[in-house]
Amino acid sequence: MPQLDQDTAEHKTAHGDGPSGAEVDGAIGGLDALDAPDAGPQRSRGRRIAAAVLPPIGAAVLFIAIWQAVWAAAWVPEHRLPSPLTIGEVFWGLVETGQVWELLWTSVHRAVIGFIIALAIATPLGLLLARVRIVRAAIGPLVSGLQSLPSVAWVPAAVIWFGLTDASIYMVVLLGAVPSIANGLVAGIDQIPPILPRVGKVMGAGSLANARHILLPAALPGYLAGMKQGWAFSWRSLMAAELIASSPELGDGLGQFLHNGMSLFDMPMVITGILLILVVGVGIELLVFAPLEKVTLNARGLRKS
Repeated sequence: MPQLDQDTAEHKTAHGDGPSGAEVDGAIGGLDALDAPDAGPQRSRGRRIAAAVLPPIGAAVLFIAIWQAVWAAAWVPEHRLPSPLTIGEVFWGLVETGQVWELLWTSVHRAVIGFIIALAIATPLGLLLARVRIVRAAIGPLVSGLQSLPSVAWVPAAVIWFGLTDASIYMVVLLGAVPSIANGLVAGIDQIPPILPRVGKVMGAGSLANARHILLPAALPGYLAGMKQGWAFSWRSLMAAELIASSPELGDGLGQFLHNGMSLFDMPMVITGILLILVVGVGIELLVFAPLEKVTLNARGLRKS
């Protein structure tokens, strides 16, 4: 009977009763189109830039307008809520003296170095947690618990252990960033189809090759999400450390600047410091992580261009 059905199908195809080769190719092409990501209408580069830049600028303008209106209505005393113009004058004074670049350099380079070290520690830790059951059972809950622990709690211990040095600050940054990156990598690996590591093993890939060529690339979206969260935790941890462990030997960072404003009861100085910290956080997100996330998701057909 199967042979009869095959002969019948071949007879129909030969006599034009079945689908033609062009129809089959068209059907296959349609299936391929379903699998391909929908790029949608392509926008010009200028429109893409405008779509990315104008909304944040509009939100900032609206925020400043509301701030100015609240200040003009005198609902809050001047010493508690200075005007946007006063904050602009303080910021311009920092630019003219060059102090703003010293503040940014001191804090940003510490955050970047701490984040790179955290990445180097968290990546193998995440791989171990994801692939070795006994390690995950033993220290997995501890890593998750450290992620929920406020990083500011580590500052007193770090100061006692290392004194008012850069080592204490880097320790706080690492303890804030490593758990987030490791847990993000674990979540990404947990979402990988089990067949992928098996294929790598069948093809002769060892543990390191399997991790490098299969696990990490396949888990990249979750890994990237963990890195974003790790950067946020490292930046917050750094600000907490600079704010509490303030010393002339540590240099003037944004946290130290904020601490000085609090000590002087200088609200314009405090708000300027807060805005500078916010600008750095938003800038790293828009200039580093947002493009990486877009490229990663587009390559997997998970997001429109």
